[in-house]
Formats: sequence, C-alpha cells, structure tokens
Amino acid sequence: MAFSTSSLLSSHLPISKTPKPPRLLSKTHHPILSLRPRCSSSTATPASTSFDLRSYWTSLISVIESELDAALTIQYPENMYEAMRYSVFSGGAKRAPPIMCIASCELFGTPRAAALPTAAALEMVHAASHVHDDLPYMDAAPLRRGRPSTHAKYGVDVALLVGDSLFPLSYTHVITKTPPDLVPREVLLSVLVEIARTVGCNGMAAGQLLDLTGAAATGEVEVLQVLEKKFGGLAECSAVCGGMLAGVNEEDQAALRQYGRTVGVLYELVDDVLMESNGRAGKMRSNASVVRTLGMERTLELVEQLRDKAKNGLQRFGDQYGDRVLPLYSFVDYAVERGFEVEGGVEAAAVTAAATSSAAASS
Repeated sequence: MAFSTSSLLSSHLPISKTPKPPRLLSKTHHPILSLRPRCSSSTATPASTSFDLRSYWTSLISVIESELDAALTIQYPENMYEAMRYSVFSGGAKRAPPIMCIASCELFGTPRAAALPTAAALEMVHAASHVHDDLPYMDAAPLRRGRPSTHAKYGVDVALLVGDSLFPLSYTHVITKTPPDLVPREVLLSVLVEIARTVGCNGMAAGQLLDLTGAAATGEVEVLQVLEKKFGGLAECSAVCGGMLAGVNEEDQAALRQYGRTVGVLYELVDDVLMESNGRAGKMRSNASVVRTLGMERTLELVEQLRDKAKNGLQRFGDQYGDRVLPLYSFVDYAVERGFEVEGGVEAAAVTAAATSSAAASS
C-alpha cells in the first residue's frame, strides 16, 4: 500500500554440525551518535534493573539457530540443502525478525514455543529475500556480510532455486511445527497470509521493483515508500505475527504493525547514514542513497522522529504488561545505537556488545 511521509510519521556450518551457541565480544558505540544534529527527544526507555539485553539476544539466537538447524537437515539433492544452509547460516546474521516475533509473542504472556516455528520461518524468508536481492539482475551484490553471496558461491541457477525453496519451506514449517495445543489452526492460517502478503506484490517484491526502477532517487515520499515495502514490511510482519500467535485483538495487532514497520524503516535509515558517513553506497540499487536524496540533516531528523514514534507506540503495552515490553524497546535503541555486532561463519552466530545493555538507558 502506498503511503506518504506524513502517514509514516503520524500516529496511525559445517553442514553436519549443529550451530554453536553465540559468544560475546566487545564493541564501541556507533558513529551515528555523534552525527545527530538534534537530540531533543523526550521519549525515554522505561527504567529497569533486571532486563539484560545482551543475555536476551544471546539466548534467543541460540534457540533460533537450533530450530533452523533441525529444519534444514541435509537431504537429497544434497547440493540444494548445502546452499540453503549456506544462505540461512550466513556469518553476521542478527536474527532480528525471529527475535522480534518472539518478543512480541512473549509480551502477552504466551509461551515461547508458540512463536518459535514462525520465528524460524521468518528467518528463512529473510534469507531467501537476501539471496534473490543479491542476484546479478537485481542488486548484483557479490558479497553478503563479508563473504560470497549465494549466487557467487553456487551459481545464479542454484541461488534462484534456493530462494524459491526457502519461501515455501517457511510456510510448511509454520504449519507442521507449531504446537496445536498452543496455537489454533485458524491463527496459523492468518500468520501464513501475513507472511505471504509481506513477501509478495504489495510487500518486499514491490519494494524491490520500486528500487530497481529508481523510485528511491526521486524524493522523500518515494524514498520512504521503498523503505517501507522493502525493509519495513518484514519487521511489521515479525511484530504482528508474534501478536497473532498470542491471540491479541485487532487494536493490539495494529499497534504492533505500526511499531514493527517504524523500526524496520528506522533501521535502514540509520544503516544508510552509517554507510554514507563511511564513504560507502547505501543498500539501494545504483547507489541511490537515502542520504544523497534527502540530505544528511533531513535523514537524521527522520531518524529522531521515527525513534520517538516507535517508543510512543509501545507505551500502551508498558502500562499493562510492565517489563515484558522492554525487549521491544530495545529494538528501537539498537536501531539507532547499534550496540550489537554479529560475527561468525556458517557454524555459528556470535553476538557482541559493548556492555550489558539495560533498558534504564534513555534515548
């Protein structure tokens, strides 16, 4: 669905081995903090003395890696599954979509087991979208997270089939692995519809087409349109699917949608600022950088506004669910501050942080 700037800112492994658990290293603060010309935000993360962001992400990555490992056991044809595993277990994967899904589900007191299959499915979708985006006739990216992209390693033909295989595998995983005693069948159907919508002609595929045709280089409305569809849609899907699995009402689902979409766009805006400040082109096709289109000052203004919008949207949940909302707040701070860094190859994902991140830190 098309939107305007005002609508976005309004209230509306070795193959045979199980991945190793993540390890923690140190990392300094990201330069985005020194680039912001305005820091007038009055929206702060709620205080907590018990929430450990580093431990939360680390524990969830381990669980998600195990779920993905079990879902992608080597079968015939072996080279297909090897390429699929290479794509899913890529070094540097933060597992943000599945973690957001689980955090949204647990917010409402629903067991993690209810969300884990869908969370893994979202990571399959995420990986498949990267495989297709990297192809020569798309973004033509020879590298993904510092190593050869799937088509560079296995060939364009295999890479195309890998993406085509991961998408339906994600749907199958949701239906066959979600405990029926925790989630009704009709809810799973709604989740599948949500994932399909996110991937298709009104979601990521539309965003990629707009990017390919140069829409991102024409103006602010068009830039945000591409960002919302190409990047914001998957975050929106992750957040709202967690709520669906928890059985929340339509008002809460709408709030989760807005939150997820906002965080997804926020993350990519900051990513483009960081890439531009380091002298690299953004993720858009043909070097169509958001910063080059909007200017650094306007881009940073949008970062501030979207951060405030995302946090304000969570206040309704904090009033009712207390500290269970803190992981969702952490996504907002992470999008701007980048306190985490993920390293490792096919065998594992390693999460790093400068220090234990408490939600007591203000924005």
